[in-house]
Amino acid sequence: MSELLALGLSHKTAPLELREKLALPEGRAARLMAELTESGDASEATVISTCNRTEIYVFAHDPVVAESSILSTLASQGGISPTELAGHLYSLRADDAALHLFRVTAGLDSMIIGESEIQGQIKRAHELALVEGASGPILNRLLRGALAAGGRARNETGISRTGVSMASVAVEQASRVIGEVSDRRALIIGAGETSELVAGALRARGAESVFVANRHLEKACDLAQKFGGTAAPLTELSEQVAQADLVISATMSPHHLIDRELLEPVMKDRAERPIFLVDLAVPRDIDPRVRELAGVTVTDVDELQVTVARNLGRREAEARRAEHVVQAELELFQRWLQSLEVMPVIVGLREKADEIVDRVMSENEGRWEGLGEEDRRRVETLARTIVGRMLHEPTLRLKEIAGSDELYEVLATVRELFGLDSGTDPGDGDVATVTPIRREEGRS
Repeated sequence: MSELLALGLSHKTAPLELREKLALPEGRAARLMAELTESGDASEATVISTCNRTEIYVFAHDPVVAESSILSTLASQGGISPTELAGHLYSLRADDAALHLFRVTAGLDSMIIGESEIQGQIKRAHELALVEGASGPILNRLLRGALAAGGRARNETGISRTGVSMASVAVEQASRVIGEVSDRRALIIGAGETSELVAGALRARGAESVFVANRHLEKACDLAQKFGGTAAPLTELSEQVAQADLVISATMSPHHLIDRELLEPVMKDRAERPIFLVDLAVPRDIDPRVRELAGVTVTDVDELQVTVARNLGRREAEARRAEHVVQAELELFQRWLQSLEVMPVIVGLREKADEIVDRVMSENEGRWEGLGEEDRRRVETLARTIVGRMLHEPTLRLKEIAGSDELYEVLATVRELFGLDSGTDPGDGDVATVTPIRREEGRS
């Protein structure tokens, strides 16, 4: 029987060095979803990859085979053995997998509880799966439920209002290291959602920013206009870094953008003027080796957890409220999923009823003496209406018990009573006859 499966790793189970090896930008995510669905290992697949986690959700006929296939693919990408990788992975099934995704989307499993970026990241992952044709009815409903849970958690509790995003934590950390950022020159590398959040946090503290981007230079120009900064192409990165006091990088680059070879000559010309680098990217944009240079301070997403920890206490009460919201949305998904088990029985009943009507109409075809086609259709409509009304109450009752403890016993009883699994011919037994209908002369 097909089952929902989630396989992944996060900041809770794997260090940054491993997470960056297993990051799946859109191109790789699309290829992985295609491999899983085209091979038959999964009928549906969705990939979620952020700086804090890489997770693959599948609906598979054999979850064990799907899990093995995903593990092998991820290990190959990360350049490590499956056995070594397995120690950092979590594997969740059915309700546990659904609950995990709902909590992730609500920000309850984030490095910063209640952070808002994850909602948009889940939405984009869903859109990619739809575009690639990898998701289907189960995962589509799951992801819609997760987004609903995330939206409700933020709207109905203070989980986000009492918290901060990774971007604002980065700016807060910068103010501790280099002083008031309004007096400093800030450089933002990247033009995505995180970069925009960083720019907003800097602007709130009175700082102007320079945006550097490569593929999305036009978007960097839009951000510069929005936040009163300037924009520059990635080819000018070295010159821009040389002028900056604070550099915050958040791109999807597969390689380092700032390495020792770039930064060492820059630092020699700065006359002991320090620089603070914040790396919000996974894989990392900033080569860890630059920490060895005098005057250079670097922090990354894992190190920012120290600041994050200070905010956790005041969020605990709101997080508990958000857990109730998540549970409510999960129950809606569970009831929908369980209703799928009822539908085959309901459909079977309707089909059997239609077969009986068809058989009775056919067996009595020769007994409609002089009956016109229009009246024949009326008789058939009447028969189907009677059958439909008789099945109406049983149909409602079956839908109502979806999710109850008695579901499987009731379904088995209905199948047995109506012979839905036995292949019984609806025409077995005596031929159903009706009294011949004769037209009265002069009536139509």
